[in-house]
Amino acid sequence: MELRNLGASDIKISPIIMGTWQAGRDMWADIDDAETTRAIQAAVDAGVNTIDTAAVYGKGHSERVVGKAVGERRPQVVIATKVFANELQYDQVIAACERSLANLQTDYIDLYQIHWPSGSFGSPVVPIEETMRALTALKEQGKIRAIGVSNFSRSQLEEAMAFGDIVSLQPPYSLLWRHVEADAMPVCAAKGLSILAYSPMAQGILTGKFGPDHQFKRGDHRRANRLFQEPVFTRVQDALAALKPIADRHTITLGQLALAWVIAQPGACAIAGARNADQARENAQAGAVSLTPEDLAEMDRISRQVTAQLDDNPVLWKW
Repeated sequence: MELRNLGASDIKISPIIMGTWQAGRDMWADIDDAETTRAIQAAVDAGVNTIDTAAVYGKGHSERVVGKAVGERRPQVVIATKVFANELQYDQVIAACERSLANLQTDYIDLYQIHWPSGSFGSPVVPIEETMRALTALKEQGKIRAIGVSNFSRSQLEEAMAFGDIVSLQPPYSLLWRHVEADAMPVCAAKGLSILAYSPMAQGILTGKFGPDHQFKRGDHRRANRLFQEPVFTRVQDALAALKPIADRHTITLGQLALAWVIAQPGACAIAGARNADQARENAQAGAVSLTPEDLAEMDRISRQVTAQLDDNPVLWKW
């Protein structure tokens, strides 16, 4: 898999990134640590050199699983993690980073990201200047190599960039969820930031495995995903039927097609989660798919029948 630059840094990342939200187990159903560990290792074996996690995923459980799974291969792997919105004061950021380092069994984090802007989910409002000062100090100490942000709007991103070097933005982004294109993506393109797209398969909806009668198990947060709710969900099913011939032309799955679309967008990589090794290998194979301009134009047209039904709220879930 051909590696790409992470923003303006000297860090090289794979276009397909192993996502490990599910490894935390909270807000997911039927997750097994052993299966997750095998999935992470299979992804690395298949050429995925970058793993994304966060301190809030299972209160550090995901980070601990990642650290154990990576083990002695740490020098070959790029690890990205995040500090949550309720720990953005200077001393809190420093302490949170130390906990993440311990969880991950490493002495440095390649990409350390602000998970959600200050004030999100009722968290205390902290000046971005204070948070960025802490992140810059950690970078100067060699405990982190680069700084990123997640779930930031254009204005929030621009404000953060005024107080330090940022290399990436992590937004929800898929063929069916494209809010970032009209907001922060132009800034990222102009400033050379990478887009690390989470939910690039729209939390599995773009794999085609969730039919009209699907019911998520209790505790699975995808029950609140707005793409799974009517009247949008019916349009999604129509879009999947139209996308299937494109996938068939390339002899790939719908999920691989969705990932290939994301990584074909300027500056974008796709964070793809996997419950088991087979899913991880399948996701990795999408890194070798080359879509034509005609494919991309057709997919864009198909997606509009869904995105036209959505409002301007950039949050993927109806919480």
